[in-house]
Amino acid sequence: MALSLFFVIPLFLLLSSLTSYTTHALNIVIAGGTGKVGRLLASTLHKEQQQQQQQQQNKQHKITILSRNAFLASAPSKVSEAFGWLGESFLNQNYSIKLRDWDGGDLLDIVGSDWMGWQDDVLPDADVIVNLVGGYTQQRTMACERLVRESLTKCKNPNVQHILLSLDDEDLKISLKKKRAKECEDMLSNNCVHVSCLRAELNDVQGACDEILKVINTLE
Repeated sequence: MALSLFFVIPLFLLLSSLTSYTTHALNIVIAGGTGKVGRLLASTLHKEQQQQQQQQQNKQHKITILSRNAFLASAPSKVSEAFGWLGESFLNQNYSIKLRDWDGGDLLDIVGSDWMGWQDDVLPDADVIVNLVGGYTQQRTMACERLVRESLTKCKNPNVQHILLSLDDEDLKISLKKKRAKECEDMLSNNCVHVSCLRAELNDVQGACDEILKVINTLE
């Protein structure tokens, strides 16, 4: 009897340790995800999902990128420098990534054709909201406010994780840009429960992506 217990107990501990490493799917919303960081982040999440499926682990992230003009962002070739672009081939290869028009926080400057109702479509089931909206104009502040305001009323998950990426102050240089970056960080910190305000160096796309993934991986 003692011998059988010797084997049963380690087996129980082994199964418990394996259970602690199981992962679950996340619903990830990426605002402003048609830039360099968004492209790398979304494609990395897609590849991670494929690897998990090959290992027969139940993990299928839902990845939605909010774009002010999803039509141009998904075009075969880039047709405008004014809007982000991922491309048709990129979306075909990373098929778990979906684009959704949104207003970008500025209802007076709508450029997408199907922006109405974006918050009802993507926010109720969101587990992670990543804000990668670029530029440090008033548009960025408006986009951040829009995301925060809508998430507070639409998200069903009380533990939804907000992630905001901004440039380091050294790269922002201009005091007005620094002020706007800080305003967005304060907006999140003062209104949302789970917040990660990250800073990155200019052109350090991989480093910025890695920092975001670290936060996401703590939720899985």
